[in-house]
Amino acid sequence: MTEFMQVTLSHEAAAAHWGRADVTFQADSATIHLSAGDNLLQVQQAARKLELQGVTQVALTGELWSLDLQWAFAQGFATALAAPVIKWTGDEATQALLTSRLESATFARQLINETPENLSPVVLASQAAKWLTEIGGDKVSYRIIEGEELLEKKWIGIHAVGRGSERPPALLELDFNPLAADADVSVALVGKGITFDSGGYSIKGSEGMLGMKCDMGGAATVTAALGLAIKSGLNKRVKLFLCCAENLISGHAYKLGDILKYKNGVTVEVVNTDAEGRLVLADGLQAASETGAPLIIDAATLTGAAVMAVGTNYNAIFSPKAEVLALAQQKALAVGERVWPLPLDPWHKDNCPSPYADTANSRPMKGGGAGGASNAAGFLWRFVAPEANWLHIDLASAFSDTGDHLWSAGATTHGVLTIAGLLED
Repeated sequence: MTEFMQVTLSHEAAAAHWGRADVTFQADSATIHLSAGDNLLQVQQAARKLELQGVTQVALTGELWSLDLQWAFAQGFATALAAPVIKWTGDEATQALLTSRLESATFARQLINETPENLSPVVLASQAAKWLTEIGGDKVSYRIIEGEELLEKKWIGIHAVGRGSERPPALLELDFNPLAADADVSVALVGKGITFDSGGYSIKGSEGMLGMKCDMGGAATVTAALGLAIKSGLNKRVKLFLCCAENLISGHAYKLGDILKYKNGVTVEVVNTDAEGRLVLADGLQAASETGAPLIIDAATLTGAAVMAVGTNYNAIFSPKAEVLALAQQKALAVGERVWPLPLDPWHKDNCPSPYADTANSRPMKGGGAGGASNAAGFLWRFVAPEANWLHIDLASAFSDTGDHLWSAGATTHGVLTIAGLLED
């Protein structure tokens, strides 16, 4: 066999002796047989089968490979152990874009799959800043606020969630500015960066805790999206805020019944320490609002309720404005990703009441009760500037605990292309 397995596409069914197989083999080549239906899913599933059979390097050949089909193959072929080795096909521009996509997705995948011991909050912030600086050069500037300095800057939520760990919480504030020094900020990105989530005193069971290295998936996703957009020639000012902390138990950890008073004056009763993501994002959304950006996008592995609502092949999206949801759906469709809007009305802000504070961070019941994903979005809405166009992405499809017919176990990076598309618009 040659070093690279040749993989082609065909609209013809497999020969009869293969039965209903969607992938067939001959010498050093494989053919993926496309049928009526969703060809992107068919190609991703076929790539997954090839990877599971031990194929490590492929060359995509033939005229049927579109950009989207090649990317679908890459998504199914990637694993937590190694970046896929793929020779692309098509013109130079197509191959360059696919290479940029894979580099950005690999960065996010490696971050998300990293062990929690190796990825502390400050390390997450530092690695994100380093990678973006390597891409953007002197157009990138940043600072990392950590530990007690968070309290001095009134970033109450990040400090509270992260204070139970021996390793300090951190907020990364990063500015990509290819324009004049005083240029307006066009977009602000916010990412949830919980490097490990034990649940705190509302502790998770072992099964629920095992995959919680993925809880910084939002931070990795928005970072990778910004990196991809910069690689593609982004010419607007974007600010990035990563809200980084470990949610652990100790004598210093925040507790049930604590009340947090945020920078904007909103008071929050903690009724569930496992609803920590919204507490750190509240700081990030306020920081994003302070930039005056007309578009604010946050991404987070926020609620199990979103997974229950849309499954694991869609990301849930929320916005008070229908046109923002429509734009997100348009951008996702253009790059072969899947998003689905869930309800968000003004009354969702009040769906987690507290007799002691303006709001609670959840409801004191398993999973936060009915409508948990919308209630979480309603909580976040309190911290967004009223004049901003705001998109909240609950990353239901960011991580696969055990792997399935489409994804290997670990990070999927599903959502990176949608956000990059919104940045490039």
